[in-house]
Amino acid sequence: MTSDRNPMKNAIAFAGATTTGFERRNTTRSQASWAAEACIDAMRQCDLGPKDVDGLCGSWPPANELQAILGLPEITWFENPPVPFINHVSAAAAAVFAGLCEVALVWHAAYRQPWNTAGSLKDPFRAAAENFPAVAPSPDTVMHAVGYTAWASRYMHEFGATKEDFGLIAINDRSNAARNPAAALTHPLTMQEYLEARMIRWPLCLFDMDVAVDGADAFIVTTAERARDMPLPPVLINAAVHGMVANNEEDQIDGLAHHGQHIVVDSLKAKSDFWIDGADVFFPYDGFSIIALAWIENVGYCGAGEAGEFMRQYWDAESNSVRLNGKVPFNPHGGSLSEGATQGSGHVREAIHQLQGLAGDRQVPGARTALLTPGGFFFNAQGLTLIRD
Repeated sequence: MTSDRNPMKNAIAFAGATTTGFERRNTTRSQASWAAEACIDAMRQCDLGPKDVDGLCGSWPPANELQAILGLPEITWFENPPVPFINHVSAAAAAVFAGLCEVALVWHAAYRQPWNTAGSLKDPFRAAAENFPAVAPSPDTVMHAVGYTAWASRYMHEFGATKEDFGLIAINDRSNAARNPAAALTHPLTMQEYLEARMIRWPLCLFDMDVAVDGADAFIVTTAERARDMPLPPVLINAAVHGMVANNEEDQIDGLAHHGQHIVVDSLKAKSDFWIDGADVFFPYDGFSIIALAWIENVGYCGAGEAGEFMRQYWDAESNSVRLNGKVPFNPHGGSLSEGATQGSGHVREAIHQLQGLAGDRQVPGARTALLTPGGFFFNAQGLTLIRD
């Protein structure tokens, strides 16, 4: 059932968003220190002191530990949802709307760990501090990351897509990341370099998979009224949704025509005040390049199997990236493939900065609306629409 019911539409806002920037190496810092730095910056950006924050929502460290680190005297609501990051956004927005808290500090600390980079297996501190379940499937399953390689192969089989179609996502991200000082990878990427990259599991190569990083993002979520009293223009949460089909395991979905993304699109369109024709900037999730191709198609920019040709149609040679109608970029911060694997927090932060006019050289002139589609196919598809107040 798809409903247009959305009682908290535009009532809750992001007042601020900050980032530490991201590094593609095992730094000497803890995950908690990255989270604390981003959170302190977010509070300062919004002129908030420890007594002004009464809600906490983040991935790691646990909320009780972060409260102690930051010296927040009293908290009335807290949560530690799993990623992707719209889990955090919707939980914090709902808590503020329900009156469980008034000002929520929301964070996500990305960290290079054994589950997302083999380099961390050699680091005894990172291996010992592992806080995610093991995700390495046996060779005869398509669980976890392997599921996306399997469905990428199916996508090529069904639609006649080529490796170059995937490569356009990676090149677009890398070109955009060159203008983002927070990005982990900023050097140019050519199609030839993409095609020659180390194959991880056919048909996805090294540049088709998000880059593990150290760093953190943080956000202030509060009522629209309270946000208007803070220094920056509020960014209103127009709609936030999640989507999952009954057969949501990697090897059990019905096919490319029916999975979590389709539920998100139907629900987000019904609840939002604008869609692709009214979006000033678009953020298709790109933890794997195949995910971004599917989002481009499923939100309606083009038909199934046509994302590669769609990007070629709107490819801007000067910037070496996609510019819909000559102006609307996809993932102007570089996305998961180049800024870093933030599980969606980087997409949300960049959208907020675009709508607040804080995106620097990446700024889309006059941007007032953003469409975000974090998450993948299976049990983690999500959507968000944002409007500048």
